[in-house]
Amino acid sequence: MTSMNRYHQWLCNSRMWARAVEKDLLPWALEDVQLGADTLEIGPGYGATTRVLARRTGGRLSVLEVDGGAAERLRAEYGDRVEVVHGDGCAMPLPDGRFDAVLCFTMLHHVPSPRQQDQLFAEAFRVLRPGGVFAGCDGRAGRGFRLIHLWDTYVPVSPRTLPDRLCAAGFATPDISLSNDNFRFRAVRP
Repeated sequence: MTSMNRYHQWLCNSRMWARAVEKDLLPWALEDVQLGADTLEIGPGYGATTRVLARRTGGRLSVLEVDGGAAERLRAEYGDRVEVVHGDGCAMPLPDGRFDAVLCFTMLHHVPSPRQQDQLFAEAFRVLRPGGVFAGCDGRAGRGFRLIHLWDTYVPVSPRTLPDRLCAAGFATPDISLSNDNFRFRAVRP
């Protein structure tokens, strides 16, 4: 996990974060989202979100993780219950139109540039089936969020510009909702 400082690594691997993900973050981020039979999570990191998704999805769950060590840890934890793919969300080693849902949670700000974030959006569009949903959440830029990310890769996504960026990737009907510290998004591949 080279794009994260030690405190951030500890936090994302803590029971406190896992509880917050299960009780608050994922229920809010995925409210009214239908996952379908084949779901992809981009950037699971230490797997707090994957643990919840593995119980929630009724179909097949795949995760795409850029960090090789994290991908190996996830493989060891899930075996064949979750397909773990080591790869970059900006150039996914996955077939066109495979997934009913593509998800990402609190990881977009770790993508090193807006251009690469846009590539990730285009790749999410490419691997979705028509009618599939791209959904997730991320933190809103602010002093506290920045402090957690000192010496990290930190490129916050503006919820104000995200709808236009998702439309540029091909998505229809982007929807953004805000909370105090986070935003969630949903967009559909026509």
